[in-house]
Amino acid sequence: MPKTLPEVVAFAQAQDYGIEVIVVDNASTDRTSEIVEQMAIDHPIITLLHQPIQGKGAAVRKGMLNAHGEYRFICDADLAMPIAQVSRFVPPELSNYAIAIASREVTGAKRYNEPWYRHLMGRVFNLVVRALAVPGIQDTQCGFKCFHKDAAEEIFSIQKIDGWAFDVEVLYVAQRRGRRIVEVPIDWYYGEGSRVSPVRDSLNMVREVLRIRRSGRTGVYDR
Repeated sequence: MPKTLPEVVAFAQAQDYGIEVIVVDNASTDRTSEIVEQMAIDHPIITLLHQPIQGKGAAVRKGMLNAHGEYRFICDADLAMPIAQVSRFVPPELSNYAIAIASREVTGAKRYNEPWYRHLMGRVFNLVVRALAVPGIQDTQCGFKCFHKDAAEEIFSIQKIDGWAFDVEVLYVAQRRGRRIVEVPIDWYYGEGSRVSPVRDSLNMVREVLRIRRSGRTGVYDR
């Protein structure tokens, strides 16, 4: 956060349109809140939100439903995608969509320094996702996605999953409701120190994908 948040702020300040930077701290035990509060003193475009429910899905839901922008972009704190590439997701470079998702798999995308086994596990999981929930999407799990405000408010108001598979859930709901999804090629840099456990979290995500499928069949997302 001390390294990447200033990069986000510098990018935001260099644009000719207004940007708010929302950081969601969901019950972290480190200095996240302290660091963000200190930066917000000098940079009022930063807002710190607290989400007592742990899990990435819960954090993103909080941010999306409290944002004000016409386009609402999820950005992982490690900036595995250079922040300048946000421009690929908003007008004038891209428009007329409900959700634009960063992709490491479509033509034009580039991966850097990713271990082969992590890539393999990601592709296996994507096969499961396409078979059970979200057909046609090559990369559901990249942590950079942009939502038009109408789609964000509709989908995140009914999104349920607090954990890692929330990406699959929001895309499942979007497809179910006929929302247009586009994949955007990006440059993506693998970084050490991820808190994701490849085996444990992958198994949990498969369980959550099955839960999504079950919820869809029972009409949970139609209510």
